[in-house]
Amino acid sequence: MTHTFEPAVVDAVLAHMNDDHTDDSLLIVRAFGVTDAESATMTGLDGEAGVFEAVVGGVATEVRVPWSEPITERAEIRREVVVLYDRACGALGLEPRAH
Repeated sequence: MTHTFEPAVVDAVLAHMNDDHTDDSLLIVRAFGVTDAESATMTGLDGEAGVFEAVVGGVATEVRVPWSEPITERAEIRREVVVLYDRACGALGLEPRAH
């Protein structure tokens, strides 16, 4: 059974990602879903994956990107987003920034 997080936790993560890390979301989506995405917004998450909306030519597509392992704790979310970012940079041939 997939773990779900409290709505307040999800809302806080989404606000942080969409306010401070839109470029990271775009890299993740391009690396693991929609290579020609023009923009990306994190729209959800659960214990199995982060969920993003990628936009190409004005058309939105949902992209689920699995975490490196299932998670159940709020503190694990940050770790997994960083793992996705690092993996995305590697897949796209980019140097990840220090965390």
